[in-house]
Amino acid sequence: MDALGAGAVVLAALAFAWTNGFHDASNAVATSLSTGALTPRVALVMSAVLNAAGALIGVGIAELVGTHLLDVPVADPGVTLVLCAVLAAIAWNLLTWWWGMPSSSSQALLGALAGAGTAAGIRVQWDLIGTRVVLPMLVSPVVGFAAAWLVMLVLLRVFRDAAHGPAIRGFRMAQGVSSAAVSVGHGLQDGQKAMGVVVLALVASGHLAPGYAGVPLWVRLAVAVALGLGTLAGGWRIVRTLARRIVPMDPVTGFAAQSVTAVVLYLAAGLGSLPVSTTHTVTSAIVGAGSTSGLRAVRWTTVRSVLAVWVLTAPVTFAAAAALFTVSSRLL
Repeated sequence: MDALGAGAVVLAALAFAWTNGFHDASNAVATSLSTGALTPRVALVMSAVLNAAGALIGVGIAELVGTHLLDVPVADPGVTLVLCAVLAAIAWNLLTWWWGMPSSSSQALLGALAGAGTAAGIRVQWDLIGTRVVLPMLVSPVVGFAAAWLVMLVLLRVFRDAAHGPAIRGFRMAQGVSSAAVSVGHGLQDGQKAMGVVVLALVASGHLAPGYAGVPLWVRLAVAVALGLGTLAGGWRIVRTLARRIVPMDPVTGFAAQSVTAVVLYLAAGLGSLPVSTTHTVTSAIVGAGSTSGLRAVRWTTVRSVLAVWVLTAPVTFAAAAALFTVSSRLL
């Protein structure tokens, strides 16, 4: 039963990685598609390959999720609670994609793990979640907004006397580079979280020893492929929201937002393997860069809707995973 349960969780985790790529493809390509810097086919293929490559860089975030946040018991209820958490996170990803709302797959997954763990009565490392998960996820959008606003002001000042046509063409080319950088950063961040879930399942099923350090190579490769294939599908509903419904997008705005996002993702991964939300960071950076044209340039109705989804993500997935575990534990 443990082997079957572990297999089910591994498949569910790979499905989550696929929905993550599908849901969050917009993070890297939305601004480039909006400004014509990249064509849809080129953008998605590039992003898929680099998402997969980024997922293979490092294991620090995967180890945090897989070994430190929950004291998952071997056998039941460990396997069941991990499966319930992943299913709740997948459901939220699909729902927010249907709404066309950019939400955090990372926040959904971590909230669901905490909810299922609480319902199972196991120890949840709330202090660690507060300092290593919640705090970085709160700080990164603020940093993204402020840094993109500042970078945009600097770019406008530096290039204020440049010929418009050549400057715009130059920034379109630069957007290709910044899109690639965000794709690698997204894989680096989000791929490792799915790997951590697989490690949790393998520990719970007895296939890995508790406190196992690292991530098996086959897990890293499988998650990277699933993330890349999901990216190829492209979540166009969310692409439209980020590209058209928040601020008027031009190559300068897109480049500023993407560059800042990439830097935040790399710094968070490098400074203590901190899991941050690519979605939160890039959306905030888009608002920050766009607001340099004046507050009226930002479509605040859309921003309020996005913020509402962000606030709801962790509580909803927490409650959904807890409910799933409670029901499943009574039926099994």
